[in-house]
Amino acid sequence: MSGSSGEVLYLVVCAAEAAARAGRLVTLAQDAGWVVQVVATPSALDFIDVAGLEQQTGRPVRSRYRKPHEPKPPRADAVIVAPATYNTVNKFAQGIADTYALGVLAEAPGLGVPVVVVPFVNEALAGRTPFRRSVEDLRADGVRVVLDPGADPWARALAELGVRPC
Repeated sequence: MSGSSGEVLYLVVCAAEAAARAGRLVTLAQDAGWVVQVVATPSALDFIDVAGLEQQTGRPVRSRYRKPHEPKPPRADAVIVAPATYNTVNKFAQGIADTYALGVLAEAPGLGVPVVVVPFVNEALAGRTPFRRSVEDLRADGVRVVLDPGADPWARALAELGVRPC
């Protein structure tokens, strides 16, 4: 899969320190030809530069369901969740859709949209049974969960989609 034909990548950003660097993934994805739509969890809005990401993507950062009179966003061809928090990973695995971001995630596997999740959780949370079970459940649903992304988690997330950043 590549974004060379203007495919749409949804970047779901959660409230973790690494969210401040989400623009790096946007740059890599755009360089590979993707149109990027940033979707932020409500808590992530305090961790990201909303105006900067909107300028970078040319699209509004979405964090809530649209109102009936608002235009529909483009359909996602792929989704990356990075950084993914403990809470989001567990809710995604359980099919909970209590925010716009989780609603996007709940639907994606059922629509056949490839999803890559890059958790940013500490060792204490990563070792918990609920988290390990959620990772197994997501993988059983076809979601790619990257637990050890290496030095460049953004490039690794794209590589999981078969994209080699330029």
